[in-house]
Amino acid sequence: MSADGLPPLREVLERHGLQAKKALGQNFLLDLNLTGKVARTAGDLTQTTVIEVGPGPGGLTRALLLHGARRVVAIERDERCLAALSEVSDHYPGRLEVISGDALKADFTTLASDGPVKIVANLPYNIGTELLIRWLTVDSWPPFYQSLTLMFQREVAERIVAKPASGAYGRLGVLAGWRTEAKIAFDVPPQAFTPPPKVTSSVVHMVPREVPLPTDAKRLGRVTEAAFGQRRKMLRQSLKSLGGERLLERAEIDPTRRAETLSVEEFVRLTNLLDG
Repeated sequence: MSADGLPPLREVLERHGLQAKKALGQNFLLDLNLTGKVARTAGDLTQTTVIEVGPGPGGLTRALLLHGARRVVAIERDERCLAALSEVSDHYPGRLEVISGDALKADFTTLASDGPVKIVANLPYNIGTELLIRWLTVDSWPPFYQSLTLMFQREVAERIVAKPASGAYGRLGVLAGWRTEAKIAFDVPPQAFTPPPKVTSSVVHMVPREVPLPTDAKRLGRVTEAAFGQRRKMLRQSLKSLGGERLLERAEIDPTRRAETLSVEEFVRLTNLLDG
């Protein structure tokens, strides 16, 4: 038995015939010391509803419940995992709700209806970035969540926390830097997973800024997309479709600069000067 009184995860995988599916971006995290560390990184969970995406056989889910999460709402697209998750649910009566479905189609704000919410997840590789961008660009701010504690490939994590003038700085760094304080909490080696991915993973902890610089999230998305879509080019060229030199002149930004040299403040200024 494990510390939570449930069978070891390897035994659970065997009993339910579960193997990670590459098509679903799955890598199961079986090391309970590490799942416990992820749960602790999210802070005090005792009064919190935790939303988890892609729980798989429930390794992180178990750690969240063991560390006192008042309630966990887990969204799982892979129906093969539901039997294993229902065993966790039986072990923690009334504290785990499993939603069978696609997280990209979920309305997260309705899941967050009672009390404070934190999102904690070992995100499936193939939808992680898209989900993060959605959470960073929600309309109402402060958002429906108190924090995001998410696992990504190390390279994606570096892009999230990147600062201007670094090689990893791009659209993700601007959006994350604009609305949150983001830091890499710790790395997770490949051998902690089944099957081991080819890369190191990292856990990123993000806390929303109460008052980010005022601008429109969707338009900021457009500006960063255009600017970094041709990151090797000067801004007068990459932003041509949005007003190019005229826009840059009004924002008092040198048109010969490149996207990765601009601060979050400068991107916001450009966005606020966009016509229409």
